[in-house]
Amino acid sequence: MTEPHLEAAGAVPLLTSLQAADIPEVEAIEVASFESGWSLTAFQREMESNRLARYVVVREAGRAEIAGFAGLWLVVDEAHVVTVAVRPEMRRGGYGRLLVHGLLELAQAEGMANATLECRESNEPARALYRDYGFYEVGRRVRYYADNNEDAIIMTTETLASPAYQDRLQRLAGKLQSLWPGLQLASGTSV
Repeated sequence: MTEPHLEAAGAVPLLTSLQAADIPEVEAIEVASFESGWSLTAFQREMESNRLARYVVVREAGRAEIAGFAGLWLVVDEAHVVTVAVRPEMRRGGYGRLLVHGLLELAQAEGMANATLECRESNEPARALYRDYGFYEVGRRVRYYADNNEDAIIMTTETLASPAYQDRLQRLAGKLQSLWPGLQLASGTSV
């Protein structure tokens, strides 16, 4: 289901790399999204010191406001998704789907074999989105989240370069196309 403001505006979002100037807004989204989120300093360290980190932001075309952000770490041949967050008032509008899609395209462009992540056991909307993108459950980290001792579900994908996974991405790109005709993804192709 899309948000009414998306249908009315018809604005095609723009997915770009996180820039230093984006960090205060990203940190505000983090605080609004997570009980014990990262600080401004943590994001600055990620940008300045973590050569393995890659972050993206999404904005509606013509708007300066960031709708959401996502990040991953490139570890050997595995893309480890570390965060995906969308402004609370902009959720359920396709931005999370676009961010995950962008991360997976980025992982492929960087030559990663697969992607992994941890997700709160109670976060069923996120787990459903990740399942759409081919993530499947492979384990559990007991009491992983310090704020409430909730378990994390470990999820991973099959090989990103496999024909089956490429077919999945093409199909999911079609869903994004139906939401935002003419959308340009990280690969530079119109979906």
